[in-house]
This record gives sequence, structure tokens and C-alpha cells, in this order.
Amino acid sequence: MRMSVIGTGYLGSTHAACMAELGHEVIGVDVDPHKIELLSRGETPFFEPGLDELVRKHIASGRLRFTTSYQEAADAAHVHFVGVGTPQQKNSYAADMTFVRSAIENLVPLLRGDHLIFGKSTVPVGTAHTLQELSRQLIDASPTTADHTSVEIAWNPEFLREGHAVQDTIRPDRIVLGVSNPDSRAEEIAREIYAQPIADGAPLLVTDFATSELVKVSANAFLATKISFINAVSEVCEASGADITVLADAIGLDDRIGRKFLNAGLGFGGGCLPKDIRAYMARAGELGADQALTFLREVDAINSRRREKLVSMVKDACGGSLGDARVTVLGAAFKPESDDVRDSPALAVAGALSLAGAHVSVYDPQAMVNAAKIFPTLTYADTARDALRNADTVVVATEWKEFRELDPNEVRECVSSPIVIDGRNCLDAAAWAQAGWTVRALGRGNLEQ
Repeated sequence: MRMSVIGTGYLGSTHAACMAELGHEVIGVDVDPHKIELLSRGETPFFEPGLDELVRKHIASGRLRFTTSYQEAADAAHVHFVGVGTPQQKNSYAADMTFVRSAIENLVPLLRGDHLIFGKSTVPVGTAHTLQELSRQLIDASPTTADHTSVEIAWNPEFLREGHAVQDTIRPDRIVLGVSNPDSRAEEIAREIYAQPIADGAPLLVTDFATSELVKVSANAFLATKISFINAVSEVCEASGADITVLADAIGLDDRIGRKFLNAGLGFGGGCLPKDIRAYMARAGELGADQALTFLREVDAINSRRREKLVSMVKDACGGSLGDARVTVLGAAFKPESDDVRDSPALAVAGALSLAGAHVSVYDPQAMVNAAKIFPTLTYADTARDALRNADTVVVATEWKEFRELDPNEVRECVSSPIVIDGRNCLDAAAWAQAGWTVRALGRGNLEQ
């Protein structure tokens, strides 16, 4: 099937490449010429495992190309995906729908014939209906298209995890499709598009517009709540001397609860969970259901407190003052296998330590360039060992495999003082303590032998 993907950021470029991998002919569209130039060379403007290889493979196969022209998209396909960003509005919790509206306003007036637009972006409930009405208005406003064009909106939310986005698209755990009426042709087309994942066992859930729009934000709100719950319990563990990792193992054995997302530490960040739970609260308020989601404010607050707590732990480890302390922060990305530093807990901690007077050296396997754009005054090391040199305190802030596998005996020779604060509870605390390190961790206190 021929299709276009509007927007070639993280979501759009991943979806475009994966649709080509599933056998479709895809044209990716973006208003940013630099981004299109990079993608046309087989390079993505961010790090996602396996994506560059997939883009290059299908540029070579002829199934994938990129352009800045909406007209090319309109001429090339009758099925279109909208995968543009919905960032948080300035001075508001609400989602900024500028890019979504712009995509529709730029595409629809150019269409001729029958077209289907699948929304992929995470949007406030009610958006699909609004965009359907907007499409009708745009068609009616153009005398050359009104009698020859129809556009149907359907909603097909994404469920990508950064670091696993390629597999999440090709082998999804579910496909959700929101349609406006039972006579929609969207289900038939979606079954053709996703024929391989469906054959592999992915369920297709067909819903109304509102349900499909609420699925993604509800899932993210639940995950954020689960993370903040275990971090709230870790605060009690810190006060009482309990061990949050053992506690999480114990409650995670209850199959009603499960162990996933019960890893206490610095909490969540990135471009999805923080903004999505805030936008969810804002939209609930607009709908008159604000009381339903007030608990998400505490979820957000707990998440922020973990960053403050880690800074406090570093200050205590440095003798009560961060002035002139040499602190190494291992990690800048909000999670491993990503270069995304949006609302990154790791980078927020590094910045706070620097502002408090510490000399901060940062190392991350992928996120150094992006981190330096936000905090150019930090010192960025080329390797973990360079970052560790002469450190008074070491902070593990992103759980990269490289950090988990550091040899505590070897790296002890790099530092001035063997103190490590595990902000992700990802180190083998016993091995580090045995190597002579003082080990501290969120929710576990002092673990030195």
C-alpha cells in the first residue's frame, strides 16, 4: 500500500521506516529541510537502536523516501498518517495542538478523491472529531475539491517505548483504531496495513474516537502512577531503614501487581509521561471531570521530589556542602538506549548540582550533544573513566548497561573518594561495597559494608 507519514520526528520517522519494513511504499513529509536532508541520507536526527539501519535499507529498496512537499504526499497516496508532536503549552498543562492542526490544514486542501487520515499523535480527547470537522470545512472552502474529495479521520495511537520503538511498531502488543461510525472503511484498510502484526497475534481493537484517544494517555498515567507509588514507598523506606528493592520484589510477586515499573529511583522523564499526565489533567478539567485526576498532581510531585532527594544525598556525601565538590554524573538521557534529554531526571540532577556550586562532570553513551545544548556549562567527558577522574562522589543517574557493568575495583583507582550514589538501584551494591566503595541508593540508604 502507498502511504504518507506527516512529521518525521521520533514517532513519524520510526513509523515511516517500519511501514516500509512491512512492505508498504512510504513517503515521509516534514517542514524542516535539514531533517529531510538527514533522513534522505539514511541518518535519523536522534538515537534509536536499529532505526538508522532500517531507514537506509528501505531508501535503498525504493520503498521509503522523504520530502518537504505536502503536494507530493497528496499525489503519492490516499492513506496518510499524522505523527507530529504535541508538546506542553507554555504556562499551561494543556497540549499544544499547533502542529497537528497545521498538518491537516496543509494536507487536506491538496487532496483529490477519497482519502483516509490516521492520527498517530498523542492528543486530548475530542481531537479526532475536531479534525474531522476541520477537514470538512477545508474541503468545502475549496471549490476545486468540494465535489471530488472526501477525507475520513481515524485514530490509531502509538505505543512506542524509546529504545524499543522499532520492535514496538513491527510487533506491537496491541493495535487500537478509533472510528467515527460503524460504516468506516478505516478498519479494512488498517487490517491491510497491519496484516503482518495481526497475523503474528497482535489484537486489533476498534473503538469510538474518544476511547482511542484516551487509551495512550491512560496507559501513561497508570505507568507514571506505578513509578511514583514505588518512589513514595521508597521515601518511607529511607525514613525507616527498609530496603525498597526487596520490598518491590516481594509485592511484585503478587500477579495482580507485577514487578514491572516497580524500580525505585530517580523517577520518570522524557517527552511523553510528564507532558501526557499534565495534558490529561488539563483536558479532564476542560471536560468538567477535574476531580477525577487530581491524584496525578501528587504523582508528578513525587517524581520531582526524587530529584531533590538525590541532590540532597550528594550534598550529604560531600560533607554538607557542594561548593567546589567534584561530582561525576553517569547518565544524561532520561532512560538508557536513548539520546532524549527532555525532562531528564539525570540532567536535572547534574544541573542542580552545578548550580549549587559543584564541579560536575557528565558522561552518557548517546546524549552528550543534546545535554550540552541544555546545560552548556557542565563538563562533558569522552568516556566514563574520564568523567570519574578525581571525583569526590559518583552518581549513577541513567541505568545504561555500560554503567551497570563497570568494574568497581578498576574504577576505584580513578576517583579521589570511593563514594557512589546509585540513583537507579541498578548496581550490584554488594560487589561495590566489597571493592571498598561507600554505596548509597534511593530507598535503601547507606549500603557500605
